[in-house]
Amino acid sequence: MSIRAGIVVTGTEVLTGRVADANGPWLAERLRELGVDVGHVVVVGDRPADLRAALGFLEGTGVPLVVTTGGLGPTADDLTADVVGEYQGRPSSVDAALEQRIAAVVERLMALRGWRADAESTAAGVRKQARVPDGATVLEPVGTAPGLVVPPAEGRPGPVVLVLPGPPGELRGMWPAAVAAGPVATLLEGAPELRQATVRMWGTLEAQLAATLREAEPELGGLEITTCLREGELEIVTRYAPDAQPAYDRLVEVLTERHGDTVFSTGPDLDDVVAEALSGQGLTVATAESCTGGLLAGRLSARPGSSGYLLGGVTAYANSAKEALLDVPADLLARHGAVSAEVAAAMAEGARARFGADVGVGITGVAGPGGGTADKPVGTVHVCVVGPAGGVARALRLRGSRTAVRDRSVTMALHLLRELLVGGPPA
Repeated sequence: MSIRAGIVVTGTEVLTGRVADANGPWLAERLRELGVDVGHVVVVGDRPADLRAALGFLEGTGVPLVVTTGGLGPTADDLTADVVGEYQGRPSSVDAALEQRIAAVVERLMALRGWRADAESTAAGVRKQARVPDGATVLEPVGTAPGLVVPPAEGRPGPVVLVLPGPPGELRGMWPAAVAAGPVATLLEGAPELRQATVRMWGTLEAQLAATLREAEPELGGLEITTCLREGELEIVTRYAPDAQPAYDRLVEVLTERHGDTVFSTGPDLDDVVAEALSGQGLTVATAESCTGGLLAGRLSARPGSSGYLLGGVTAYANSAKEALLDVPADLLARHGAVSAEVAAAMAEGARARFGADVGVGITGVAGPGGGTADKPVGTVHVCVVGPAGGVARALRLRGSRTAVRDRSVTMALHLLRELLVGGPPA
């Protein structure tokens, strides 16, 4: 049996969606790598009662470890350390030595950034961040906030609570020290391996996959299988203990037997498949984008080492930009319109020629919410990929918001790149 844990993400800004939760999923995956299965990620605002309720809920699930993130700053709404200490039956007090260390960090940051602040207010904030529950283990600050490992008071039941800062850079920088801290390290001793693997499909319907999994279910004991449909891709994510490896191998066999013509990866995601194909074949690529406004170039450049294959990209929204920057003929634009298969192909060839790339990609379309016509409604997009040995193209009619149309257009362009470079399911 794997060790179980729960996560509490604190912050009204996260609860309301003004800031996306970057910590909960990251922590869940890091814990999974250590053999810890996360059952719940709870997001609460900066309200002590809600944090206490979340801790109580997770304790009620029987987990031996709870990880909190956020609420460790110097301001009045940062209350996590005190609330956790109170919940664990450990009153908090100022650690004078820690106060001095935090003050030195704050002083260096203020000098480095040229900040000025009222000395009394700064000292009060430092003092607040140096409050430590009795008996807690202090994790040295990566920014200005220390982390804490707070076990329940002597004689009290409940989980160990690992208290980490909210800024992702600080949390991730503190993680090695957190898992090495005594109470946490003790919990992790002997944690069994928890494996996770992914099969990715393009073109199989969810209903078809569900039928396959139902038929194969007697052979798949010990597997926790989750399916997710994202922009036309089906991800089959499976978690399992090492002794269930034969069942997982059988799952891959079944998927390959039944849906092999749509399986494009048994590991790397689409972006990695394309990046590895370009790098492995020693090819370069350039992009020409209209409605997607550089999103494709952004995804291609997100991987380390992308400078080895991505030469550049052009965002050409206006027809004049398509003509001047990509050499799209004016008469072609006049005959077919900017949103057309012909112009997408000309943009791809233009990008390829301008940058001297092996492969060129062109995207043009109507992302909405306005601008559509009867012949070319919102969601009409043309994508073309051209390489040394030919090209592939698709005409799309996409539904959804402007953001959805743009994102799905980029995904289709990447699948066309994948199809041209390594084959597999047609995009």
